[in-house]
Order: sequence, then C-alpha cells, then structure tokens
Amino acid sequence: MPLLGLILSGLIGILFLADLAAGFPFRRVSIGLDVCFVVAGVILAYLSWTLLEKART
Repeated sequence: MPLLGLILSGLIGILFLADLAAGFPFRRVSIGLDVCFVVAGVILAYLSWTLLEKART
C-alpha cells in the first residue's frame, strides 16, 4: 500500500504541475485547486515514505 501511495502521489504531482506550467490537461481552470492538489500529492508522498521507513525497522 505505501508503494501505491508513492506512485499515486507522483502521478498527482506531475499531472497538476503540468497543468500549472503548461495548461495541460485541464487548461488551468483553477490555479488554486492545482496548487492544493500538488500540496496533497506532496503530503501523500511524505506519509507513504514515512510508513515505508517505519516498516523497515
């Protein structure tokens, strides 16, 4: 599950960063939501990474 979270956070981050930078694929409808989704992707990546680290020890 943590690996799936890392993969999804990467996809979310790339998708919405691309929308912020180039207006693709959502034509930059809402910049605020793009920023919120990028932040949510970073938070998900952090939580998934810390869960993986805790599982190793």
